[in-house]
Amino acid sequence: MNSKPSPAIVTQDAVRRLPRWALLLLCVAYVIPGYVGREPWKNADIAAFGHMLELLDAPRWQDWLQPTLMGMPADTSALLPYWLGAWAMQLAPAWLAPDLAARIPFALMLVGTLAATWYAVYHLAWHPSAQPVAFAFGGEARPKDYARALADGALLALVATLGLAQFSHETTPALAQLCFGALVFYGLAALPFQPLGSTLALLAGLPGLALSGAPVTALVYGGLSLLALLAPGLMQVEAAARRRGLWVLLAATSACAALAWGTDLVRWQFAPWRGGWDGGRSLAQLFLWFCWPVWPLALWTLWHWRRQLPAPRQHRHLGLPLMIASLPLVNTIATPAGDRALLLALPALAALAAFALPTFKRGIASLIDWFTVLFFSGWAIVIWIVWIAMETGVPAKPAANVARLAPGFEPIFQWPAFLAALAATLAWLALARWRTGRHRTALWKSLVLPAAGSTLCWLLLMTLWLPALDYGRSLAPQMREVRQRIGAAPCVQVHGLSQHQIAAVRFHGGWRPLPARGPARCPWLLVDIDAQPSLPATVHLSDWRAAGQVPRPTDRNETLLIYQRLR
Repeated sequence: MNSKPSPAIVTQDAVRRLPRWALLLLCVAYVIPGYVGREPWKNADIAAFGHMLELLDAPRWQDWLQPTLMGMPADTSALLPYWLGAWAMQLAPAWLAPDLAARIPFALMLVGTLAATWYAVYHLAWHPSAQPVAFAFGGEARPKDYARALADGALLALVATLGLAQFSHETTPALAQLCFGALVFYGLAALPFQPLGSTLALLAGLPGLALSGAPVTALVYGGLSLLALLAPGLMQVEAAARRRGLWVLLAATSACAALAWGTDLVRWQFAPWRGGWDGGRSLAQLFLWFCWPVWPLALWTLWHWRRQLPAPRQHRHLGLPLMIASLPLVNTIATPAGDRALLLALPALAALAAFALPTFKRGIASLIDWFTVLFFSGWAIVIWIVWIAMETGVPAKPAANVARLAPGFEPIFQWPAFLAALAATLAWLALARWRTGRHRTALWKSLVLPAAGSTLCWLLLMTLWLPALDYGRSLAPQMREVRQRIGAAPCVQVHGLSQHQIAAVRFHGGWRPLPARGPARCPWLLVDIDAQPSLPATVHLSDWRAAGQVPRPTDRNETLLIYQRLR
């Protein structure tokens, strides 16, 4: 018997099934835009892609254990994400663009994150303390239907989270960490119910985290989980599942430790506290927008379920998400990773947000609906107006703003993108009309509009605005201008370029970048304008002719100087 009453009062009618086709269509509309049709973006996206390209030419297998880009190590101590991208390019057919091939495993990892979050909450909701109050004459929600409704709500909350959109569509170690962290979350949640599934998830998730640049996180997760299983009542699992979990976690945590120390992946860095008013304000702003709208729902859950928190045998559906989310929250404050560290907390925060749904009153649900309709409809209108201004010049003010922010940009009308954006907008209008009408209440309804609105705006940005975003956020326009001046060359020497610039020289320009201080004698030299005073002594400008300079259209601070060899 539960010593504390559940705050969830849910009827069977409130947990009716969300159509699977609608949920799958929403996920497809969220996942595909951002992976298809765009250029690699600066900074982390194209830098990680550059490391994958470099692995394709690695002559020794030892080079795969220390990925570098023209001798420079990666910013994060990750291996597996670069391997996956390089393997995908090796296996891809010749007609598939290398950058699109490298994105395929990352798209699958995003799908895996969504699926792992759904199943984690599904199993957490089966816990007796998470179940709704039983009615005297029956009619309360059946456990399976209730768990499915909350899992749908968690998935919708995750998709609705603003901070997930961009980082989950980049080919960076942050997405791999998110995926493997979600697998660990699922493995621990399913431990009492799915012996094989939870075992495989933990054996893949913890070592995957270690190889994706988060070995300390993996070790802490493994250690805390072991302690929770050893403490009576904390994980609320049967004796057989507890023994199995102990052995699995011990093996997975030991593997993490061996991988971390054997491959020198442990590079924990503490960032000095970003103190003062400005530092605290920027950190608060990051939490507020990055975790919106799951953070207010998570706080709502903790308040309304607060009576369960002190009871160790009754808080598994709250304690496990709190454990998973707490470490990324600490990392965000204490390490330089910042928002990319916060990404790992989103599945657990979405789980906590889902448990707020059974405690909502009708007025709160209506407030969420109307706020969401106004918020996302407003942003959709802005996106459409700016796109029309880019294409036609009317209205004049948005067109002038685009011309000022992206000088030299020529709009490109793309029929497939336009039709996809139009279909998504019409679907949003139909959904908003349906949701704000008078219908029977379902638990997941309060998060349908936030998830659909977030997906709509992301899809509109990745279709209508994609040419402009590529022009502004990629290095392709600058490299095209450089190529017009250089043409085809066997190699170019570079100096002062960052990792993302070097990757752009190789991918967009098609040249093999070599260091200026090396013995190579390439016909061309590219120098970052700020690095010109630090040219090595071996580079004599009398041997070169200044062939001009090429600024990046949307950032004059990233200007490249071009030199042609004379002798």
